[in-house]
Amino acid sequence: MPSLHHTPPSLLSALRSLSLQSPSTTTLSSSKILPTARAFSTTPSLSARKDDKKNKTDPRITLIRYHMQHPETPRPLRLSRMRALRHWTIHRAWMIMRRAKREREEGELMRMYQSIHSACEELRTMDPPGSKNAGRLYRLAMEKKGIFGKGGVPIEYARFQTDTPGKEAWNHGWTR
Repeated sequence: MPSLHHTPPSLLSALRSLSLQSPSTTTLSSSKILPTARAFSTTPSLSARKDDKKNKTDPRITLIRYHMQHPETPRPLRLSRMRALRHWTIHRAWMIMRRAKREREEGELMRMYQSIHSACEELRTMDPPGSKNAGRLYRLAMEKKGIFGKGGVPIEYARFQTDTPGKEAWNHGWTR
C-alpha cells in the first residue's frame, strides 16, 4: 500500500529526470545511453555579448592589415645567410657613418658654443674690476633690444606657460 505522505524529490533526482526526459540531450555510445551536459539556465548566455566585442576589430589593425596585404606592397625580404650577412654589414656601415656625421655636427656646435662663451667671458673681464665701466660691454652684448621687433616680447612670454592649451586656439580678430 502506498504511503499517504508524499516526499518531495531531491534536487539531484529532479535534475536527472530533466536530463533523461529530453531525447535530444542523450547520445548513443557503444550501446549505452549517456546524458550529455545541458545548460542549467534556459536564458541566453552572456557569451553572445562577448562575441560582439571580439568581432569589432580595432581600426588600427585594419589599416595595418590593409597596407601589409595591399597588392602594391613589396614582399618581405627572404635572405640567404650570405645575403643576410651582406645586408647586415651594409646596414651597420650606414649606421656607423650616420653616427660619425652626427658626432661631427655636435662637435662643431660645441666648438661654436665654447667660442661664444670665451668671447663673452673676455668682454666681461676686459675692464679692470672696480672701475666705473666694469663689465659694460658684456652687459650691452647681453641686452636683447630690437631682437623681437619694436617693443616686442619673446614668443615664450606671449601667454602664460600652462599644461593645457588656451580656450581659443587662435585669435583671428587680433591686429597690431
